[in-house]
Amino acid sequence: QVQLIEFGGESVKAGDSLMLSCAVSGRPLSVFRMGWFRQAPGKERELVAGIIGRGRDIFYADPVKDRFTISLDAKTNTVYLQMNSLQPEDTAVYYCAATTVVFFSPNLSDWHFWGQGTQVTVSS
Repeated sequence: QVQLIEFGGESVKAGDSLMLSCAVSGRPLSVFRMGWFRQAPGKERELVAGIIGRGRDIFYADPVKDRFTISLDAKTNTVYLQMNSLQPEDTAVYYCAATTVVFFSPNLSDWHFWGQGTQVTVSS
Protein backbone atom coordinates (compact mmCIF):
# COMPACT_ATOMS: atom_id res chain seq x y z
CA GLN A 1 0.00 0.00 0.00
CA VAL A 2 1.40 3.35 -1.05
CA GLN A 3 1.28 6.17 1.47
CA LEU A 4 2.38 9.77 1.15
CA ILE A 5 2.82 11.98 4.20
CA GLU A 6 3.70 15.67 3.95
CA PHE A 7 5.62 17.65 6.55
CA GLY A 8 6.77 21.19 6.97
CA GLY A 9 3.81 23.50 6.50
CA GLU A 10 3.61 26.48 8.83
CA SER A 11 2.82 30.17 9.06
CA VAL A 12 5.56 32.49 7.76
CA LYS A 13 5.98 36.08 6.64
CA ALA A 14 6.35 37.37 3.10
CA GLY A 15 9.89 36.89 1.86
CA ASP A 16 10.55 33.90 4.09
CA SER A 17 11.58 30.44 2.92
CA LEU A 18 10.09 27.07 3.77
CA MET A 19 10.84 23.47 2.85
CA LEU A 20 8.12 20.87 2.54
CA SER A 21 8.86 17.15 2.69
CA CYS A 22 6.86 14.21 1.42
CA ALA A 23 7.71 10.76 2.76
CA VAL A 24 6.64 7.96 0.42
CA SER A 25 6.19 4.38 1.58
CA GLY A 26 5.09 1.21 -0.13
CA ARG A 27 6.92 1.65 -3.44
CA PRO A 28 10.26 3.17 -4.46
CA LEU A 29 10.14 6.68 -5.91
CA SER A 30 11.61 5.37 -9.15
CA VAL A 31 8.26 3.93 -10.21
CA PHE A 32 6.47 7.28 -9.93
CA ARG A 33 6.29 10.73 -11.36
CA MET A 34 5.97 12.93 -8.25
CA GLY A 35 4.20 16.24 -7.94
CA TRP A 36 3.40 19.02 -5.52
CA PHE A 37 -0.05 20.56 -5.81
CA ARG A 38 -1.61 23.39 -3.86
CA GLN A 39 -5.15 24.49 -3.19
CA ALA A 40 -5.89 28.01 -2.02
CA PRO A 41 -9.24 28.86 -0.38
CA GLY A 42 -11.96 29.03 -3.00
CA LYS A 43 -9.66 27.88 -5.79
CA GLU A 44 -9.03 24.64 -7.62
CA ARG A 45 -6.12 22.42 -6.77
CA GLU A 46 -3.22 23.16 -9.11
CA LEU A 47 0.05 21.46 -9.98
CA VAL A 48 2.98 23.66 -8.99
CA ALA A 49 5.98 21.37 -9.44
CA GLY A 50 6.83 17.85 -10.59
CA ILE A 51 9.84 15.59 -10.84
CA ILE A 52 10.82 12.17 -12.07
CA GLY A 53 13.99 10.15 -11.92
CA ARG A 54 16.48 12.31 -10.03
CA GLY A 55 15.57 15.37 -12.01
CA ARG A 56 15.74 14.08 -15.56
CA ASP A 57 12.34 15.72 -16.07
CA ILE A 58 11.14 18.64 -13.95
CA PHE A 59 8.09 20.88 -14.19
CA TYR A 60 7.30 24.21 -12.55
CA ALA A 61 4.16 26.25 -12.89
CA ASP A 62 4.78 29.83 -13.99
CA PRO A 63 3.82 31.44 -10.63
CA VAL A 64 6.56 29.52 -8.79
CA LYS A 65 9.36 29.40 -11.37
CA ASP A 66 12.66 30.74 -10.00
CA ARG A 67 11.28 30.63 -6.44
CA PHE A 68 10.44 26.97 -5.80
CA THR A 69 12.73 23.98 -6.24
CA ILE A 70 11.59 20.37 -6.27
CA SER A 71 13.99 17.55 -5.48
CA LEU A 72 14.00 13.98 -4.28
CA ASP A 73 16.13 11.62 -2.27
CA ALA A 74 15.85 8.07 -3.57
CA LYS A 75 17.62 6.64 -0.53
CA THR A 76 15.02 7.97 1.91
CA ASN A 77 12.10 7.88 -0.56
CA THR A 78 11.39 11.55 0.13
CA VAL A 79 10.37 14.40 -2.15
CA TYR A 80 11.08 18.00 -1.20
CA LEU A 81 9.74 21.38 -2.19
CA GLN A 82 12.01 24.29 -1.30
CA MET A 83 9.99 27.49 -1.39
CA ASN A 84 11.80 30.84 -1.38
CA SER A 85 10.55 34.42 -1.48
CA LEU A 86 7.13 33.32 -0.30
CA GLN A 87 4.24 35.68 -0.95
CA PRO A 88 0.72 35.84 0.50
CA GLU A 89 -0.62 34.39 -2.76
CA ASP A 90 1.34 31.21 -2.00
CA THR A 91 -0.98 30.57 0.93
CA ALA A 92 -2.60 27.19 0.35
CA VAL A 93 -2.80 23.60 1.42
CA TYR A 94 0.08 21.83 -0.29
CA TYR A 95 -0.34 18.23 -1.38
CA CYS A 96 2.16 15.63 -2.49
CA ALA A 97 0.99 13.26 -5.21
CA ALA A 98 2.29 10.34 -7.24
CA THR A 99 1.38 9.01 -10.66
CA THR A 100 2.52 6.46 -13.20
CA VAL A 101 1.16 8.57 -16.05
CA VAL A 102 4.00 9.50 -18.41
CA PHE A 103 3.65 13.28 -18.18
CA PHE A 104 2.93 15.96 -15.57
CA SER A 105 -0.82 15.98 -15.92
CA PRO A 106 -2.78 18.92 -14.50
CA ASN A 107 -5.79 16.61 -14.12
CA LEU A 108 -6.24 15.44 -10.56
CA SER A 109 -7.73 12.14 -11.69
CA ASP A 110 -4.43 11.22 -13.37
CA TRP A 111 -2.63 11.19 -10.02
CA HIS A 112 -3.04 7.88 -8.23
CA PHE A 113 -1.83 8.59 -4.70
CA TRP A 114 -2.19 11.66 -2.50
CA GLY A 115 -0.97 12.87 0.84
CA GLN A 116 -3.24 14.49 3.39
CA GLY A 117 -1.91 18.00 2.75
CA THR A 118 0.01 20.51 4.82
CA GLN A 119 -1.03 24.13 5.38
CA VAL A 120 1.26 26.96 4.33
CA THR A 121 0.18 30.45 5.37
CA VAL A 122 2.12 33.52 4.26
CA SER A 123 1.31 36.84 5.89
CA SER A 124 2.27 40.23 4.50
